[in-house]
Amino acid sequence: MEIPHPTQEEDSHIELLHQVGSSVAAINSLHEVLSRIIDIVTDTVRCDSCFIYVLQKTNLVLRASMNPHSDVVDQLEMPVGQGLTGWVAQHRRTVAIPARAWEDPRFHRFHNLPEDRYEAFLAVPILSRGRLVGVINLQHREPRNCSNREIRLITMIGHLVGAAIELAQVEDEKLQLIDQLETRKVMERAKGLLQRELNVDEEAAYLLLQKESRQKRKPLREIAEAVILTKDLRRGGSKKS
Repeated sequence: MEIPHPTQEEDSHIELLHQVGSSVAAINSLHEVLSRIIDIVTDTVRCDSCFIYVLQKTNLVLRASMNPHSDVVDQLEMPVGQGLTGWVAQHRRTVAIPARAWEDPRFHRFHNLPEDRYEAFLAVPILSRGRLVGVINLQHREPRNCSNREIRLITMIGHLVGAAIELAQVEDEKLQLIDQLETRKVMERAKGLLQRELNVDEEAAYLLLQKESRQKRKPLREIAEAVILTKDLRRGGSKKS
């Protein structure tokens, strides 16, 4: 029996699955995973803006953007149910609006986002084993009807990348916990050195570190590491002499 050759559309679907699969397999930091997903989405459907919101507890947090938005990425958040994006998250359904998206009764304006004035809007939920993970938004400056094929492809991406995002979140949380533990160890050692050297209690040692941090406008950990380094250098010098 002769096996039929895949159509051009089937070929493009296979290539898309391959790209998404590669991203899932190469788990890195959350922002790296999201950046790769934005690349895949915007290669699939050309657009003027692409956002990825990730669910954190009961809020959606803007975690990645195709356009530079350093002032709002990781800062802007909304409750599930608020605005078009929140509606997509709440109902786990795709929304496609070809023009004048701001006139939709579900629309909610964020004054610091120029994309709020864009015409066309497409958003799909990101899911993992039936759980909401986030939302992918695509927007166009001019009116645009997304084809059924484009909507299906972006929806499929939303279903496929959920597990990758969840795993990357877990990895990021582990790294943050390790960093917090390391910071605590450094702070405890620096406070101990100051207590012995200056004959002060733990609270006074901490206040000294805090004061130095404010004056030099550097993180507390960096000040604590400098205290430890200075002590180690002194110790090394006294051994040589």
